[in-house]
Amino acid sequence: MFRLLACVALAVVLSACSSPRYEYRYVPGKTATLQSGYAVAPPAAPAQVQMAVAAANRIAGSPYARGGGHGRGEDTCFDCSGATSYVLRNAGLLGDSMPSAGFRRYGESGEGEWISVWARKGHVFLVIAGVRFDTGWNGEGEGVRWTTRSRPARGHVIRHPPGL
Repeated sequence: MFRLLACVALAVVLSACSSPRYEYRYVPGKTATLQSGYAVAPPAAPAQVQMAVAAANRIAGSPYARGGGHGRGEDTCFDCSGATSYVLRNAGLLGDSMPSAGFRRYGESGEGEWISVWARKGHVFLVIAGVRFDTGWNGEGEGVRWTTRSRPARGHVIRHPPGL
């Protein structure tokens, strides 16, 4: 009996301590598809999701640059928070740019139905219609891109725009 209780207690501790991980999951009608480095939103996606995908597609393939993309206009290079800010601003979901740590308090807590912001101090990425929009990780190279590769997300909190 003691061994069983010890195993249950250990499982609870491990699950509570495990770090979040972005895992790609295809859901018919809810997941964008990737074609030649660009995303195609599902036809039934809300207008703000369509706008977010279009904005992300405009900067997909842009090179990485620290501090890039934090202006109000167009830019030619982006860091993680600049890319996230650009996409959310152009979808009408953010008023102004913010650094990655600021996204830890963005919107509402938890994964969104259509858009999720994964943020920690030092890094942020988006998941739009189930597909990750990020500045690279683990051999993906640097620069803004769409990917279906899963990634660890230790220290990230997950937030989403209200209603999405």
